Amino acid sequence: MTATRAFTYPGQGASLPGRDVPHGFRPIDREARIGEGDAVFRSAADATLRWGIQRGAGIRVAAADRALCAGDEAVLRIPGWPRDVPCRIVYVVDEPDRAGFAYGTLPGHPERGEEAFLIERRDDGSVCVRIRAFSRPAGLIYWLGYPVLRLLQEVFTRRYLRALAPERLPR
Repeated sequence: MTATRAFTYPGQGASLPGRDVPHGFRPIDREARIGEGDAVFRSAADATLRWGIQRGAGIRVAAADRALCAGDEAVLRIPGWPRDVPCRIVYVVDEPDRAGFAYGTLPGHPERGEEAFLIERRDDGSVCVRIRAFSRPAGLIYWLGYPVLRLLQEVFTRRYLRALAPERLPR
């Protein structure tokens, strides 16, 4: 799938560590340790760059069957949500000690914003999954249901953080 529709929010790339989120958006920055060493880092990075965090959290993903590239579009199907959720890859990170990507929302998504899924290897050898995001409801109907959207976002952020637990990573 290729990029054809405009993002629904300003500040593409603001989910990268060290960047400020756009005014009026709610930020999230959470992480969990998933293990240590090169094998854990590489396995987690490979899974992440193929939608492994989302699939591990129970989300169905309709996307190209290959490693992600900036500009790729995907449609997510979230359990309990009645509509498809479209998004586009904003950036991909593939560095010696950090790998992952961020997607941005497209028209039809219940929120406006960006979500990053990063695998980071620390100086002590530990490997962490980090979720950075900023969002707000996409329209009036979603503002009215904002408490439900926030609850769903919290549930899925927790699932994302557990999706690459060592026992779930391929060896």
